[in-house]
Amino acid sequence: MAAAAQKITYTATPDQIEAMHSSFDEALERFEATFGTAYPMGIDGEPVEGTSLFDVVSPSDTSVVLARMQTGSVDSVNAAVAAARAGYPAWSARPWRERVAIIHSAAETIRERKFDLAAIMIHECGKSRTEAIGEVEEGADLLDYYAKQMVLADGFTLPMESLDPRERNVSVLRPFGVWAVLAPFNFPHALAAGPIGGALVTGNTVVFKPASATALSGYALYQALIDGGVPADVLHFVTGGGREVGEPLVKHPDVDGAVFTGSKEVGMDLYNNFGVEYPKPILTEMGGKNPAIVTRNADLDKAVEGVARSAFGFSGQKCSACSRVYVERPVYDEFMDRLVSRTKELVVGNPADRAVFVGPVIDAAAVTRFEEAVKQAESGTVRTGGGRPSDPALANGTFVEPTIVDGLPLDHDLFHRELFLPFLAVGAVDSFDEALTAANDTEYGLTAGIFTEDEGEIGRFFDTIEAGVVYANRKGGATTGAWPECQPFCGWKGSGSSGKGALGPYYVVQFLREQSRTVVVDTPAGDPATIQKAGE
Repeated sequence: MAAAAQKITYTATPDQIEAMHSSFDEALERFEATFGTAYPMGIDGEPVEGTSLFDVVSPSDTSVVLARMQTGSVDSVNAAVAAARAGYPAWSARPWRERVAIIHSAAETIRERKFDLAAIMIHECGKSRTEAIGEVEEGADLLDYYAKQMVLADGFTLPMESLDPRERNVSVLRPFGVWAVLAPFNFPHALAAGPIGGALVTGNTVVFKPASATALSGYALYQALIDGGVPADVLHFVTGGGREVGEPLVKHPDVDGAVFTGSKEVGMDLYNNFGVEYPKPILTEMGGKNPAIVTRNADLDKAVEGVARSAFGFSGQKCSACSRVYVERPVYDEFMDRLVSRTKELVVGNPADRAVFVGPVIDAAAVTRFEEAVKQAESGTVRTGGGRPSDPALANGTFVEPTIVDGLPLDHDLFHRELFLPFLAVGAVDSFDEALTAANDTEYGLTAGIFTEDEGEIGRFFDTIEAGVVYANRKGGATTGAWPECQPFCGWKGSGSSGKGALGPYYVVQFLREQSRTVVVDTPAGDPATIQKAGE
C-alpha cells in the first residue's frame, strides 16, 4: 500500500509510519520554505486583513516565526456572521445528499494534503509525527462519519403515526442557522474539522475561529475545506484573540449555536451566558483529570506502556491524557520502577526529528505552570523529570521533562487540578474499592482506564467509574486514542455539557432541531411521501 493511502492513528507504533517518513520530510521542507508568510482571514470567499498582524511562533524554537496572521476585530466578526447568515438559506435548502457529497469531497482533499497539514502542526504546536498525522486522519474520518450519519438517518426525516386517518405526520430535523466553532490549540485540525463538518452537513453555516497559537493550522484546514468543495459563503474564517474576536463571536445575536473546546472556566462561562434572550445550543468540551487504575491482577507490560504513552504523548497536552494513576500496593513498587525506566527512554526534542516522542509544551505560560507543579510536589518524591532538558539545542524552545511524582496524599492538589502538562501523579492504594473512590473524586469525567486481567474488576470499573470514555488494558494508551466511529468522546460532569460525544452516533443530531409537520388531506388515501419529500 502506498504511503499516502496508509492510515495512521494515535496508537500507531513507529514502525507503522516508517514508510511515510520520506513524504513527511518533503512536506516539512515545503513548509519551512514558507516561514514568515502573512495569511489573511477568509470571509465570503475573499481574503480579509485585520487591524494588525500577530506572529505564530514555533514552541520548539520561539525565535522562529512560522506565520503572520491577522488580528481581527468586531467588524471582522460582524462581516463573517453576516456572510454566514446570507449563505444559510441556499445551503440549508440544498438537498442533504448534495451536502453529504461535498463533505466527502472535502475529506478527500484533507487526505491528499495530510503530510502538509501535519507538517504545520509539528512546528506550530509541537506534535510528534505520529500524533500530527493521526490528527489529520481523524479530521478526515470525522467528516466522512458525520456525513454517514445523515445517510443512515435518511436526512433525519421520519414519518410518524396518526390518530386521524386524514392527517399525514412527519418529524423533520432542521438546522439552526449560523454556528460559531472555536477550536483549541492542542487539536487544531480534528477539533475544528469535526464540529465544522457536523454543522455543515446538517445545513448550518459556520464562522470558524482557531486558537491564536495554531492559527495557521486553522487557515490550512479552512483552505482544504473550501478547495474540497465547501461553498465560500457557507464557511468563514476569522483570527485574533479571545477578547477581540472570540467573545464578540459567541455573543453575536445572529449566532445560533456554538462549539467550544477549552478550559472549564471559559466553557462554563459560555454555557451559562450563551443564550440570553432565549436558549441556544452550545456544545462544550472542557478537559479532564483522567485516572488509570492498576490492580494487583494487572499485566504490567500493558500497564506501563499504556500509562507512559497516555501521560506523555503530545507532552500531556490532551484533555484525555492520563494525569494520575492509582496502583494496588502488591504491584506498586514493580510498576513504578518499570514506569520510571520506560519514561526515561522517551526521547524529548524537536518533533521534526522522527525519533522524538515528547515535544515542547505550547508556550512560556505552560513552562511556568510546570515549574509551579514541581514545587508543589516537594512534599512527595519526583521519581523522574522535574526540570528542563539540558540539551543546548533545545534552549530556545518551551521544553520540559516528562515528570512522575509519588508519595503525595491522594487528596493533594496535584491529583485534582488539570495541568495540561507531561506531569503524572501516582498513588498507592490498599484495594480496588479505594482506587475507584479516588478515581471518581474529581470535578471532571472525561476518560479513565484500568489494567487488570480480572473480568469482574473490568465490569465493576465500567459500571462505577464516572467518565464518558473508558478503556480496559489498552497498551496503546491508558486513557487516550479515541477514534471516530469507534470510541465516542463524551465528557461527563465538568468535562462536557451535552452528554453526547463527538466521534459517536449522537453528535450530528445536536446541530439540528425538530419540526413536526402535519398535513390534513381530503381523503384518508393521501400519499405520505408528499410530506416526507418536503423534509428533505
